[in-house]
Amino acid sequence: MIFELLAGAALAAQPVIDTDTRERIDRILAQTPLVDGHNDLPIAARFRRDSEVTNLEAGSEPLHTDMDRLKAGGVGAQLWSIYIPASVTGDEAVRYTLEQFDITDRLIAHYPDTLEWAKTAAAIERIHASGKIASMAGIEGGHQIGNGNLAVLRQFKRLGAIYMTLTHGRTTGWVDSATDDPKHDGISDFGKSVLEEMNRIGMLIDLSHVTEAAMHDALDVTKAPVIFSHSSARALGSHPRNVPDSVLERLPDNGGVVMVTFVPSFLDDAIWQHGANRDAEEARLDSLYTGNPEGKAAALAAWDEANPRPVTSVARVADHVEHIARVAGYDHVGIGGDFDGISTTVPYLDSVDDYPNLLAELIDRGWTDEQLSALVGGNFLRALRAAEAVAAEMPNTDAVLGTAPMAD
Repeated sequence: MIFELLAGAALAAQPVIDTDTRERIDRILAQTPLVDGHNDLPIAARFRRDSEVTNLEAGSEPLHTDMDRLKAGGVGAQLWSIYIPASVTGDEAVRYTLEQFDITDRLIAHYPDTLEWAKTAAAIERIHASGKIASMAGIEGGHQIGNGNLAVLRQFKRLGAIYMTLTHGRTTGWVDSATDDPKHDGISDFGKSVLEEMNRIGMLIDLSHVTEAAMHDALDVTKAPVIFSHSSARALGSHPRNVPDSVLERLPDNGGVVMVTFVPSFLDDAIWQHGANRDAEEARLDSLYTGNPEGKAAALAAWDEANPRPVTSVARVADHVEHIARVAGYDHVGIGGDFDGISTTVPYLDSVDDYPNLLAELIDRGWTDEQLSALVGGNFLRALRAAEAVAAEMPNTDAVLGTAPMAD
């Protein structure tokens, strides 16, 4: 494949998509909104722009996202991540999350000709048809509802949170994180009540960041489809953030969707191992160069020069997409780039204008228009409609008035 051949050439020119393929991609994206499951621009704006959301029309490098590139990439709907560090818990987590909602709200309000809030599948399709980008929020971690406060969960839904990732980098008082020591063998009994409330209010359960046991627990409990807003296939990338085949095999019965991410260390074990080796080297240098930051920086730079980071490719992303499609089915795969939440990118998937490069690779592999339409947004929209239907059949708000705090 063209991208596989060029991936190692850092100075290679951007591949050109031929006219027929480009027209085909444009036709598909005009009919079906490209829904990206995860973009971290709100937290990038907080940390890198002092929460400023202006001047994002174009040329916002080193950010991966701006309004012009969203349009160039054919994005029809974006799930903006409402992220806070996993170390922030309790009432402080609720406040911090509200501040991230404010950044997201101001971002959408500042670009009314480009972005518009959407809270339902029907709204996504209406906004896409109008030529704008439907904008939704996703809570990236169950620690953000304080100590398991269901009232906070409900209010986040009212503010525009379409999904909640059950945890982030740390195990909480009710669910195990894939990148922390487990405490619950998956999800606690209280955690299962959180999932039931998410079903009742029509909020999608996002299983990115949880353990394999927690994935299975969620599939056992939920009445609605789940999503993985930004994960890939563990059969091809061993990182615990990816989805194992044992879970993929259950998605047809659930109706859920894995939105393939572009995080290089999730895509290729060589990159993941390189990162682990670099972390170990940095820890070693910390002890050797105590009080000498210049010496440590020079030694680490020398290690980097001697140990260049491996490079992956658009073809490798397509491999993950195809694996999920083979195991779970073409109706259970989507896209969740994780732009502005990653420090390194896949060549030719470097920013939000590059989605057509992935679609061109899949076209080269023989994907049909119907399969591509399902991938870019059809599958997510179906899952969201199903979650809305489940919520419509469950008791109204008066049926659940209390909260059940749990210590993180």
